[in-house]
Amino acid sequence: MKPSLETTVNGMKFENPFVLASGPPGTNARVIAKSFDLGWGGCVIKTISLDSSKVVNTAPRYGKLKSRETGEVVGFENIELISDRPFDVWIDELKQLKKQYPNKIVIASIMEEYRREAWHEITRRTQETGVDGFELNLSCPHGLPERKMGMAMGEDPELCAEVVAWVKEVSTIPVWAKMTPNVGDVTAPAKASVRGGADGISAINTILSVIGIDLQTLRPMPTVEGHTVPGGYSGQAVRPIALRQIMEIARALPGVPVSGMGGIETGSDAAQFFLLGAHTVQICTGAMLRGYEIVDELKEDLTKFMVEHRFERVADIVGKSLPYFTTHFDLVERQRAAKAAKAGRSNRDAETWQGAIKQETDSLTSG
Repeated sequence: MKPSLETTVNGMKFENPFVLASGPPGTNARVIAKSFDLGWGGCVIKTISLDSSKVVNTAPRYGKLKSRETGEVVGFENIELISDRPFDVWIDELKQLKKQYPNKIVIASIMEEYRREAWHEITRRTQETGVDGFELNLSCPHGLPERKMGMAMGEDPELCAEVVAWVKEVSTIPVWAKMTPNVGDVTAPAKASVRGGADGISAINTILSVIGIDLQTLRPMPTVEGHTVPGGYSGQAVRPIALRQIMEIARALPGVPVSGMGGIETGSDAAQFFLLGAHTVQICTGAMLRGYEIVDELKEDLTKFMVEHRFERVADIVGKSLPYFTTHFDLVERQRAAKAAKAGRSNRDAETWQGAIKQETDSLTSG
């Protein structure tokens, strides 16, 4: 029997676990509708706030890191801010989107300043559109730190707990908190968010970075009027870091759903996230570089993996590889025990061989 890609997380039923991550792929209702028509299981919209007039993007705002051998883009940096489209426009579009696609999962990514009333307002007004869940952007690594938004909030566990609690005072739908990887211990803000009432955790947001320096002009990239700011790094190159942090969050918060992201471009990439504890996966840069159509490949690859290992449901994969992480001391002890066992087997084999030779010799002598 063909395995099922359907999965239910926090009561939200995804027809498949592949979700467009918050960012350019979910920049308006039209492109989100296109992704749904192509078969994506859900979408986290580009982050919205109450006052879009304070959001001013620059051009250029993207930078690429390419393989020296193939020219393939392996790393991607952006200095793009949250949505600059009016909040009321988003409200109208979300209503229409849920009316047109009632069975698709729409998750609203929201971000606000450090004010309880602002978080209450954006939560109340957004959930009236019929969206299925919230993702709190506590992790954008660049832009708006002067307003104590994004990573400036998410790197402080106590602020995470407080803001999540504010949202949960109003929200009647699931709330995920999106984590920044730009901290020493990603489990600290994750635990605090769950303590504040978060129903799930999303990770990771982009990694604060400088994509490179133009050796002709000596200016950092992406260059805006000769200057730049550190931006968010994504793409294939961040996948090992994302996998490590997903593993740490999943082990620290057993039973809490995790939506994993960071460098996913294939179904095999996604399978690794599931094995380390993710319940759904989100894709942004991969969709930007390869197009929304990659969802067919993602589903096909994951299905092949599930058939090969006889997994019937996505939930069957979740966390299967977590028990194999341990301490370095334990690795040393396991290796020492394995060597001792091997030596014991060798000694037993030698004794058996010597016994056989003696038995054969004795047989010839007696004959």
